[in-house]
Amino acid sequence: MTRAAALQAAVEHFDSGAFGRDLARRVAIRTESQDPTSGPALQTYLEGEMAPTLAALGFICSLHANPDGRHGPLMIATRHEGDHLPTVLIYGHGDVIRGQDASWTRGQGPWTLTQDGERLYGRGTADNKGQHSINIAALAQVLKARGNLGFNVKWLVETGEETGSPGLADFCTTQREALSADVLIASDGPRLRRDRPTVFLGSRGVANFELTLKLREGAHHSGNWGGLLKNPGTVLANAIACLVDGRGVIRVPALRPPPIPANVRAALASLQFGGDPGDPEVDAEWGEPGLSPAERVIAWNTLEVLAMITGNPAFPVNAIPASARATMHMRFVVGTDVSRLREAVLAHLAAHGYDDIEVSEPTVMAATRLDPDSAWVRFALASIEKSTGKAPALLPNLGGSLPNDVFAEILGLPTVWVPHSYPACSQHAPDEHLLVPVVREALAMMTGLFWDLGEQAATLPRRAA
Repeated sequence: MTRAAALQAAVEHFDSGAFGRDLARRVAIRTESQDPTSGPALQTYLEGEMAPTLAALGFICSLHANPDGRHGPLMIATRHEGDHLPTVLIYGHGDVIRGQDASWTRGQGPWTLTQDGERLYGRGTADNKGQHSINIAALAQVLKARGNLGFNVKWLVETGEETGSPGLADFCTTQREALSADVLIASDGPRLRRDRPTVFLGSRGVANFELTLKLREGAHHSGNWGGLLKNPGTVLANAIACLVDGRGVIRVPALRPPPIPANVRAALASLQFGGDPGDPEVDAEWGEPGLSPAERVIAWNTLEVLAMITGNPAFPVNAIPASARATMHMRFVVGTDVSRLREAVLAHLAAHGYDDIEVSEPTVMAATRLDPDSAWVRFALASIEKSTGKAPALLPNLGGSLPNDVFAEILGLPTVWVPHSYPACSQHAPDEHLLVPVVREALAMMTGLFWDLGEQAATLPRRAA
């Protein structure tokens, strides 16, 4: 069978309903990792769905308890065709966020895959069951077409990504040899646009921390004490403004990123964000001046206020509150030193007269970015363009965050992500869905990528032993 025939077979796999039947089974398993009672469902997804599916493709599967002893299990599946061949690690997560059953307005709720026009509704369709189902189906098409892959594959499937991937870093540290590979090729997150195949090479990091100002015990009547007592809400609002100004520009020198590398800037030069139906309008004057929207969301740092409270917003009274608290959220790129984030914020606040504000230790996920000039990147871009006839968008890193630091730093892998969703997919919301045109294109695209990988195996870079 030729490459073109294999790609056509991948599209027919969808049109026949076979892909939908597989995805429907997976969507029906209520793998809500945010629900503490979901343990049996998470186990079932790996043991009863993933393991038999991959075993049928010649994989040897092993299930592992989470190292932290509390969260969902993980699975490694291996298909080894030869020591002389490159090895690809593929990642997926079988857990989903809460179904939010009562809030769905389309389809038949979160646990029944339903097609309505070009949309496939169901919890996990976009994040991440639909995406790893596409990659499994593409591998199957290559195997069916030529009897082998021409490379080795290892699958890592976890069940805790939606709760911060607990245990994943420890698991990969312990299983470093079992997960050794030459590259990670995985799928999660959205494309740049629904009609634009996309490759991204890492993700911005994230750091969450709290600012707390407690000035006294209890509130005091504003008529009796207004003008005599500091208002913690007013003080905290102004303290935040000294960290990030009214246009979203970070004012703490230590929290600003290094200059954007030339090849990152070049990769972003032609990319446009927003404009699809359902997208919010981009605020042109927001954020770091002198940067394009693409540079602001992909190659720069942001500091956001996620939540702020003082007094009782539900039932305000005429009293000066005793305290105020804000949750801050920073997205940051490679090259930003967040190891002393708390100290930097404390010092900046003190320098501006806000030394009575407490700053919590941040919760941090590291930033990663593969060099856009990597041979693996060039290979993926060329293969995708050959399959789709479209030049894919190259994002040096995703604007959001993924546990990519585990693969890039602990396992030491070049990381190439090929997402199969799109920005308006309602991920993490009611009415989550995939788009039929994107799925059909992705099935062919990934079949082509795996086909090309087998054909070009001898020329692709290998990691030193």
